[in-house]
Parts: sequence; structure tokens; C-alpha cells
Amino acid sequence: MPEAPKNQHGGSKTDYTNNNLTEENKKSLEFIEQVTSNPDDVQQRVLFDILTQNANVEYLVRHQLSGQTDRETFKKLVPVITYEDLKPDITRIANGDKSPILSSHPISEFLTSSGTSGGERKLMPTIEAELGRRSMLYSLLMPVMSQFVPGLDKGKGMYFLFVKSEAKTPGGLVARPVLTSYYKSNHFKERPYDPYTNYTSPNETILCQDSYQSMYSQMLCGLFLNRQVLRVGAVFASGFIRAITFLENNWMDLCKDIRTGTVNQEVITDPDVKKAVLRVLKPDPELADFIEHECSKKSWQGIITRLWPNTKYVDVIVTGTMSQYIRTLDYYSNGLPLVCTMYASSECYFGVNLNPLCKPSEVSYTIIPTMAYFEFLPLGTNEEETQNLIDLSEVQLGQYYELVVTTYAGLYRYRVGDVLRVAGFKNKAPQFNFICRKNVALSIDADKTDEVELHQAVEKASAHLVPYDATLTEYTSFADTTTIPGHYVIFWELSVNGPTQVPPSVLEDCCLAIEESLNSVYRQGRAADKSIGPLEIKVVENGTFDKLMDYAISLGASFNQYKTPRCVKYEPIIELLSSKVVSSYFSPKCPKWVPGHKQWNSIN
Repeated sequence: MPEAPKNQHGGSKTDYTNNNLTEENKKSLEFIEQVTSNPDDVQQRVLFDILTQNANVEYLVRHQLSGQTDRETFKKLVPVITYEDLKPDITRIANGDKSPILSSHPISEFLTSSGTSGGERKLMPTIEAELGRRSMLYSLLMPVMSQFVPGLDKGKGMYFLFVKSEAKTPGGLVARPVLTSYYKSNHFKERPYDPYTNYTSPNETILCQDSYQSMYSQMLCGLFLNRQVLRVGAVFASGFIRAITFLENNWMDLCKDIRTGTVNQEVITDPDVKKAVLRVLKPDPELADFIEHECSKKSWQGIITRLWPNTKYVDVIVTGTMSQYIRTLDYYSNGLPLVCTMYASSECYFGVNLNPLCKPSEVSYTIIPTMAYFEFLPLGTNEEETQNLIDLSEVQLGQYYELVVTTYAGLYRYRVGDVLRVAGFKNKAPQFNFICRKNVALSIDADKTDEVELHQAVEKASAHLVPYDATLTEYTSFADTTTIPGHYVIFWELSVNGPTQVPPSVLEDCCLAIEESLNSVYRQGRAADKSIGPLEIKVVENGTFDKLMDYAISLGASFNQYKTPRCVKYEPIIELLSSKVVSSYFSPKCPKWVPGHKQWNSIN
């Protein structure tokens, strides 16, 4: 294809008439062309639609915006907010107030954000129509991918997708993660044929609440259909690696099922799952021999391409904190392309990656301007100036911004907490690198722990040291992803003044006390999803943190302004701390976690 002409933003228009795309794919790509060619016009129309639809809701009336739809008045009267600002309104809706507080359409459910608020999940309001918008964004993914990888409609995707537990608020609204909401919707369950959602996993295996049974049945179907698999993936990189580890631990049982064409009755107990799997499974001793031969080899390098030889790429999120898993994915996949297809959150679905075969470090997402109304807060803006946001069409190449959204479902100028960098333009629409979540110190999977939460948890746990006349002198942490699943590591330097050492059982109790103090997303990952391993405290020799400061100063840090970092990611620093470890302790059991957390049953 000849190089497309550049426009004034450095983006490019693409001609889709002279290629082998299907008519449906061409329409999707032409839609992307259209909305990225005049994003500001689209954005003004979206804001007009949102404000017209929600003209008389209490929140906008409260800010004197009733019936006014122009952008300037909206920006002047409606404040930029965080979750804490919105919490009183969320609480009223959750407790059963059905008046139009945020949206003129009924709030259909709450989507639980993996961010934290006071240590717990945020509840994001949504309306029925948002499911259609999310489905539309999903429908763009295969047309984009097909430009780069032909023939994807000739096979299946082996994706490990799971539903998580849900609860009800006091007012009877369901509260659940956004992907659980989507998988349980008719948009997903009754979806028309689409090559992008043609999975090896039957719907029943994805919708199974038992995560072990779900993983086993999905892996079994994926192995049996191994020659049809053209792409593999999960939502997060951590989830896909967990699936490979599951295979390492269970391949003998899986081979037995494939050999006989039956299912393991001790694992697959759900009758709907069993029926769905048996529709796929047939006795295949030859395939079982092949899988046994590959899995029994000493090295598992390239296991993905060995077992699923037609795989063209791995589809997982490897941006932000997930980049720590790239090396492991490369090992298992023999360097297959790692593809990040879309950018989304509980608050809103944002955009797609139009260059999906790029390196993980170069991933950028093009915001689709029909999804919501987007504004951007330049990074480093003073709190007093947070009202001074700029529009989608005004962002500057190379600059960093915090994302702010106004949605059809009733969020108005809401700070999402994502830090983005403008990487380029598609026509006139900006493309963003996802940099990080604001204030997140530690993350293994869907969990996000900030410094304040970590500090409070460590402080609480250190109280266990008091009877032994010992105190915590200093600490720092890092997310160790060399283990599967990954786990939090806390380096502790202790001062022991009493005659006896702190017993190992007490330090194990400290590990558990930290875990018990962390948010419910973390505790669910530990107790239910098994996506996070036991927290580890590594006690370092006295003087270690002085050496850490010396090292930081040698790199240019100011002696007067130096503060101990509460989270470290720089490999030489982790190596320095690890070299000073004198003893190590793990949490002896999982922290408490109950589905339908009391937060949703007693909101006040």
C-alpha cells in the first residue's frame, strides 16, 4: 500500500478501497477515518447529546446547568471532580434513590472499579445503552487487526476469560466488574458471529463462577482445538501467564480427558459446563500423545507455539504495570507479537490500538471520540488550576496529561486517574501512550495499592513487634513477578532492643496483618482468584537503608531532600536490598474476603 498523505497534525489518511478487506471491515475502518478526521466536531456533538439527554438531572441543576448545552458554559459551571466528590450521590443511588440524580436514564447497575477509595472498590454508575457503546468498540478490533494479520476469520481465538463475583447494593442494584457485566449481557451471550469473538471456550465455561473449573474447562477446549487456534490471550498479561502455569500443573489430567473424550468428574461438576465441553471434546489419543510429549520436556520455552502451532500473536495488556510480564511472555511464546488491542476502564471505554503489531513499549491508543466527552489535565497542574482543562483536539505532541471524562451514564468532568502521553495523531485525533495510574505503588494483577494504603497497612502490622521491644526502622516494597502468581515483597529493617529475637510466627502474622489491611481487590485476588501469591516480608540487616540512601545520592539525589522510596522498581536497587536480606517470611494463609463485601450492603 503506498504511503498515505500526511495532514497538519502528522497523522495520515488511509485508503481502504484497494485491499482484500470484507465490506463489514471496510465500514468499520471508514468509521474510524471519519471520526478521527473531525474529532472536535464529534466531541461537541457528544457533549451536546449528553447534556441534552441529562438536561434535568439533579447534578447538573445543582451546578446551574439545566438545559444549557454549549461547551463554554459547561466548562465554566461544572467542576472537575474525583470519586470522593461524587460519593454522596453514588451512595444515594446505591441505597435505592431512583430519582434522576446523575442520569435521566435509570442506572442499570454499578461497575466496580479496580481503583480504590478508602481501601475499597469504587462503584461506577452505568446505563443499559453503554453496553451498545462497548460492543461497538469491540467490533472495531478485528477490522483493525485484519489489516496486519490476514486470515484471522479462518480459525479461533483461545482466550482465557472469567467472570468474577458480584453483589447487590442496599437498593438492589448489581455491583460487578465491567467485564463480568459484559460477559453476562445478551450482547455477549447472544452475539452474532464475529471472527474476533469466535473463541475455543464455550460461553458456559467463561460464565462458570468457579475459577478453577472455568480455567480447566477453557484449557481443555483450547488444547483439543489446538490446530484451529490462530491467536491466544487473556485480558491482562498476568492472567495469561497464570493459564500457562495452570497447564504446567494439570497437563496430565487434561491429556487423560482428551485421550478418552471424557471430562474429569472431580473438577467439572457444573452440568452446563460439562455439557458444553462434551459438545467440543471427542476421544483423540494421538493429540493426547502429542501434548504429553511437549509438556513432559524439561524446557517450556516456546510452549505456546509448540502446542498451538498456528498462533500468530498473543493478545494481552502489556502496558503500564503489566509490562513487567513481557520477558516471561516472550519466553513462553518464542517472541510472538504481543498485541494490546484496546484501552478501557470501568468509567468508560476509550479507544483502540491502530498499529497492533508495534513493540509493547510503543503501544498507543487512538481515542474514539464518540465514546464520551474527553478533557485533559496537563500533568503538574496546581490543584487551584484543575478547572483549566483542554480538549481532545488541543493536546500537544509529547506532553503528559491526566484523563478526564464526561459520560452518557452520568459522570461529569470526572478524573479517571490515568496518566497519558501524546504519542502522535491519527488524522486529527491524538494517539496516547498509557503511562501509569496516578499514585499506584504496587500492582500484580487487577489490584492497585497506593503508598498511603501500603503505609497504613505496614504501620498496623508493625504493632505486632511491640511485645518484643522491637520497632520497624524503615521499609520499602516491590511487586515480584518472577513467581507465578506474582506477590508483594516488603523489605523491613528492624531495631530489636529486647533480649529475644522476634519469633518467625510473629513476622508471618505481620505478613497476614498487612494483607488483611489491603483493599478488597487485593484480597479477592489472593483468596478467590488466586491471581496474587502470599505477601512476603524480607528482613534486611541493620544499616541497609543507609546504604540505599548512599546509592541514591551517588546517582544524583539531594541529601537534604532524600526520602526513602516506599516502592522500588529499579533493578540495581532491588538487587542491593536483596543482597542484605537476613530472613524471609510469607503470609501463612489467605486474608479474609467475602463475596458481596459489606461495603455494598451498608453504604452510608
